[in-house]
This record gives sequence, C-alpha cells and structure tokens, in this order.
Amino acid sequence: MVVPYKEENTGKKEQVAKMFDNISHRYDFLNHFLSLGIDKGWRKKAIQHLKPFKPKQLLDVATGTGDFAIQALTLNPDKIIGIDISAGMLEVGKKKVAERRLTDRIELQLGDSENIPFADNTFDAVTVAFGVRNFENLERGLREIYRVLKPGGQLVVLEFSRPRKFPFRQVYNFYFKFVLPKIGRAVSSDKAAYTYLPESVEAFPDGENFLHILNIVGFKHAKCRTLTFGVSSIYTGSK
Repeated sequence: MVVPYKEENTGKKEQVAKMFDNISHRYDFLNHFLSLGIDKGWRKKAIQHLKPFKPKQLLDVATGTGDFAIQALTLNPDKIIGIDISAGMLEVGKKKVAERRLTDRIELQLGDSENIPFADNTFDAVTVAFGVRNFENLERGLREIYRVLKPGGQLVVLEFSRPRKFPFRQVYNFYFKFVLPKIGRAVSSDKAAYTYLPESVEAFPDGENFLHILNIVGFKHAKCRTLTFGVSSIYTGSK
C-alpha cells in the first residue's frame, strides 16, 4: 500500500488526512500551477457528463477545498454535500464557499469515503475528483458510493492515469517523478506530499482495471474517457 509517510506506523487513511492538512494552505495554488491550469478544464468536462441527468441531490466525495462541488453548481442542483477526511482542506473550502455566498447550496463536512454518513439511496449523483486513489480500501469506498446512490444514479470519477504512448509517456514520467515533487516540496513545505502523488498514481489500477472494479461493485455501463493524452481519465457508471 502506497502511503505518504513511510516511516510512520499509522494507516493510509490517517496519513492522507495528515498530508492534506499539511498542504491545505497551498493546495489550490499548486493544483492549478503544477497542471498548468488544465485541471480546471478536466473538471468542466467531468461535470458535463451529468448534465443530461439533471441531478438534484449531489454528493462530492473527497471534496478537498470544494472545487469540484463549486463546478457542479452549473448543473443547478438543489443541494451539494461535500465530504472529506481532512479538516484543513475543508476549512479552506468553507471559506471559498462563504466568499461566493454559496452556503445555502453547498455544505462541506467531515466524512469518510468508506463509511459515508448518509442513508441508502440518497443521492442522484456522486462525484470524486482526484480522490479514489487515496482510498485506503478502494472497493469498500466504491461500495459505499454505490449504496448511497439512488437506483439509476450516476457516478463520475475524475482521476490521474498513466499515458501509454511515446513520447508523451516519457515526458510525463520525467515531469511527474522529478520536476513536480521538487516544486511541490519547495512551495508546500511537505517533503512527502508530492512524492506520494506520483507513487499513488503509479499504484492506482487505472483504465480497464478500474472499470473492472466498478463492474464488480455493481455499477452498470462503466466507461472511461481519457484526457490530455491519458494524463487523467473520466470514469462513469450508473446504479
């Protein structure tokens, strides 16, 4: 299991929460800077998948600072709830929501993807952006998401993946493994966080492997759409 702080004996969940608490004050800047702003376009494309379904109750798992939840407002839902295990990230997200005067439409709260604090069949859609690879138990987290979705409800997952084609694969690997960690360490002051990022992407079962897991959990019509030469992917499925 890939964890941020290899010298510690705590579980992945605790370490991921600690890591995001540590970098929460610089997370948004680094996210946009290190992706050259491309991540904003990725979020828009992921949310577009839900437009035909017009979800009214939406859950954003691993919401972080709330960027994906805020983007989902373009769907005009009645309510968006975002959950995350990092109190530090949620604090930043709550400030953003308050500054935009969106507290009546977006609610951010502490919550564990593997023990989602909502009843069965609650949400029309569930989204996860760059969060599933941080689940301590991936299948358990996906089963929880499946549980809280209404029948016919939609899942949208946006996650990093690994480019396969030459020469972009080589350029990507060099940037992700050598350039990104150095910039991340310098700006965030957390040596582990941006070493963990490429390691967690490398370990994540992307593409067809992730679709297979979605099928095992019970999702129907599971599909994958790659973005930017395979740097990230949008996974979709329905209950």
